[in-house]
Amino acid sequence: MKKNIALVCGGYTGEYEISLESADQIYENLKENYNVYKIIITKQDWFFENNGEKISIDRNDFSLTLDSRKIVFDAAFIIVHGTPGENGLLQGYFDMLSIPYNTCSALTSAVTFDKVICNAVVKQSGIVKVADNTFINQDEELPTAEEILNKVSLPVFVKPSQGGSSLATFKVTDKEDLLPKIKEAFTVDNKVIVEEFIKGREFSCGVMTIEGKITALPLAEICPKTDFFDWKAKYKGLSEEKVPAPVDEATTLLIQKTSEKIYKHLHCKGVCRIDYILKEETGELYFLEVNTTPGQSKESIVPKQIRYMGKNVKWLYETQIADMLK
Repeated sequence: MKKNIALVCGGYTGEYEISLESADQIYENLKENYNVYKIIITKQDWFFENNGEKISIDRNDFSLTLDSRKIVFDAAFIIVHGTPGENGLLQGYFDMLSIPYNTCSALTSAVTFDKVICNAVVKQSGIVKVADNTFINQDEELPTAEEILNKVSLPVFVKPSQGGSSLATFKVTDKEDLLPKIKEAFTVDNKVIVEEFIKGREFSCGVMTIEGKITALPLAEICPKTDFFDWKAKYKGLSEEKVPAPVDEATTLLIQKTSEKIYKHLHCKGVCRIDYILKEETGELYFLEVNTTPGQSKESIVPKQIRYMGKNVKWLYETQIADMLK
């Protein structure tokens, strides 16, 4: 008998449409061997769409009633980018219902989603360098630009501490722009990180557990046509992701082994993507972020890495489901 899989997508942020694109690819690759129900999450409702009719999920037990038949799920495949799927909220909910899922735990998801906390944890580990940074809480008195720049040096990145896809993320080169950009970032999150800019090449490394072993995927280099890897670069075709990355073997192995160590140190699970900057002047590696729910559209980075391995995304998704159902 085919297993019932809830393909959970949507979410509460500007990454909603990207999540639906990822879900479409996953659905096409799983529908042959599983009963896949695409569950769309919005702030207003959690629902399954059946011939144009939106049928609400019973959140008491995460079940669906379809044609007078109650459907319960053997596992949840979470592909919600941002809240509530990437910050631990859905994971905690499914833990309480004893429904297995494909991503990191609630705790790891919460830690990695908050850039301030994740940077601190990774820096403390000593595994890799982290750019100097400071943070500002919205409910505290806003410091002056001078006070901030006593802690970090221009140019800097201003980012919501909890946010993805470079939404409300800005590169600031002039002191006069610093406070306005911080205020703009506050529209996404009530905590903002100000992080020193590291000039260099950007790399991205997928990591997953294959047959019980933490395994780094082939390395990708991100080459944005914009000033940095922003929303337009990610989703409007203004970047090139080169897989494999055109870099020497020693650098490739350094980034892959570093990624495996971070994955283990943070107790990650499922498929994650870890991003870095290789500093131009010194060749030192700097950590950027961990993405615990990386995009799965056809042109997303992880699917490209999987294809270069000689596998396909159907293998990727079915491997995750097999791990969930152990």
